[in-house]
Amino acid sequence: MTELWTVHTADLDAAVLEAARALLDDAFEGDFSDDDWENSLGGMHTLIWEGGELIGHASLVQRRLVHHGRVLRTGYVEAVAVRSDHRRRGHGAAMMDALERVLRKAYDLGALSASEDALEFYESRGWLLWRGPSSVMTPSGVEATKEDDGSIHVLPVGVTMDLDGEITCDWRSGDVW
Repeated sequence: MTELWTVHTADLDAAVLEAARALLDDAFEGDFSDDDWENSLGGMHTLIWEGGELIGHASLVQRRLVHHGRVLRTGYVEAVAVRSDHRRRGHGAAMMDALERVLRKAYDLGALSASEDALEFYESRGWLLWRGPSSVMTPSGVEATKEDDGSIHVLPVGVTMDLDGEITCDWRSGDVW
């Protein structure tokens, strides 16, 4: 039997956090850093369990994005993964349904940076590819993030977005988008 949890980081015990980190390390084949893990904490998580084993994880953390001079309270999707032997069974969609419900009630905007393999998945859910330039507000000022252009997606909830305009994210360690 499959069980879906939606829970805040503060309510996850060490064993569940350890299982989530192991799942993400495996799913991203060693390309999931300590910064990536840190960036996925502090918000809501969806976890899918089957037979007592964690088979899926996704999180939604609060960030601030700037667009056309407006600071937007943003639910940023992080660390979405399903164990390889359980993919293509709707688990990713179930986790995103839960996170998008939170997003629509609590934020102005949803945002994420998608891998090439996941672009079609997010677009099928109504996420819009950001076509304009991206940047980050660093401790020393705004810097372009051209390497992230083409991977950023947004889900406008309470705002109108100019997808060809500039979007700037807040600073954090590791991958800023």
